[in-house]
Amino acid sequence: KRKPQMPVSIDREKARTYGLSTRDIGYTLRTALFGREVGTYKDGEDDYPINVRFAEEFRHSSDALMNQKVIFRSQSDGQIKEVPISAVANATRSTTFSAVKRKDLKRVITITSNVLEGANPTEIISNMEEDMAQELDIPSTVRWDFTGQQEDQAKEMAFLSKALLIALFLIFLIIVSQFNSVTTPFIIGFSVVFSLIGVLLGLVIFQMEFVIIMTMIGIISLAGVVVNNAIVLIDYTDLIRERKRRDQNVDSHLPFSEVVESIVLGGRTRLRPVLLTAITTVLGLLPLAIGLNIDFVTLVTEYDPRIYIGGDNNVFWKPMSWAIIYGLTFATFLTLIIVPVMYWWITRMQYKYFLKEAV
Repeated sequence: KRKPQMPVSIDREKARTYGLSTRDIGYTLRTALFGREVGTYKDGEDDYPINVRFAEEFRHSSDALMNQKVIFRSQSDGQIKEVPISAVANATRSTTFSAVKRKDLKRVITITSNVLEGANPTEIISNMEEDMAQELDIPSTVRWDFTGQQEDQAKEMAFLSKALLIALFLIFLIIVSQFNSVTTPFIIGFSVVFSLIGVLLGLVIFQMEFVIIMTMIGIISLAGVVVNNAIVLIDYTDLIRERKRRDQNVDSHLPFSEVVESIVLGGRTRLRPVLLTAITTVLGLLPLAIGLNIDFVTLVTEYDPRIYIGGDNNVFWKPMSWAIIYGLTFATFLTLIIVPVMYWWITRMQYKYFLKEAV
């Protein structure tokens, strides 16, 4: 909020002519408004300061303040002189800010607002950004940023995105060292992409909020869970190929038709373990996702489990649980289809271009 002010502009040329300094003028105005201690009144053991200033009615009168005389000793001839402030200064009326805040030595103005119940703060911020970019003519010396909750979310998102990239990089290194192949990690990495698509689709379809911290933690955890199915599938397919090579006493590589049979057999054999792994994980997370609460103490002591759904802990764990459920469900079915197809396609390219065989 703005408050009124009365700037006093001093004509320095005139002030120098009279031998006045800006300090004398300011000191005189300050004495009139706030007073000056000129002595002490002693009553027994108590001391009371004597303060001299204008009376109430004159302190609020600009004419009285400006017409008062500055009494000073001239530096040129040493005589005591009196000069009215109005002779060397002018007073104007204006308004100013109640406080000036700075950040990194730059003036900052903060505008705050609440969001109505049922509204999406992120959507409101995006709309405001578009409106401000199109409709406001902001000078080049002024820049604006959204702080508060949006700034915190951006920092959290940057940190968790970095953590996800580090996790994927470590998974990539482990898979490369395990399979001794560069193409296999890319096939397995696609399952992580499918899981991310599944998380976003699930949140959109069921109209759930994207909670930055817990949803991202769910996605990071999901990256480690989803790759297991793809690893099991590819590893068993490689195992079948190796067995066939051993049985047929083939030193280099199998015919491509044998590779296709290995892919089909691996997918058929590992279908049940992959589905059971996903189903048990999803069912295990459902109580945490819906907020199923059981009081085991009262179950033992009073034979009353006090089962209820919801609660404060559900608000915290719900986003993470549903992120894992959506992503794992979506990625499992696609893994059973896409991973064998990509394995077949990459092997086909190797046979066709590197081994120079018709496939």
